[in-house]
Amino acid sequence: MIKPMMLNFFARRKILKKASYFDLHPIRIYKEEIDEKGFATIIIPKFTNKLAVNLFNHRMKSTDIKIKLDEIGSTAWLAMDGEKSVGDIAKIMVDKLGEKVHPVEERLPKFITHLYEQKYISFVEINK
Repeated sequence: MIKPMMLNFFARRKILKKASYFDLHPIRIYKEEIDEKGFATIIIPKFTNKLAVNLFNHRMKSTDIKIKLDEIGSTAWLAMDGEKSVGDIAKIMVDKLGEKVHPVEERLPKFITHLYEQKYISFVEINK
């Protein structure tokens, strides 16, 4: 798990407002599992506080929350490595999936925004 830099809301918003969305470089915060079809499952720990981990993890069946992604989401998720921009990811998705992602210019920013709001990803520009 990558620890994002803890900037306050206003500092993050200032950085993101200045940048063009397709020039941002998303980076995954959590690890994933890949199934036999090539689909990704995001693995999020239920507890991050050490006290909560010690108290509850041994009593639970699973210590993680698993979010399964479909083909489109998996393609986008796996391309978010911090080196590729959102524009590059859009090109990769069009090359790999074709018409399934049409219109990628609308769908991809919405998906990435949702992942950012849920704190599953961050952006390299924020973590500098």
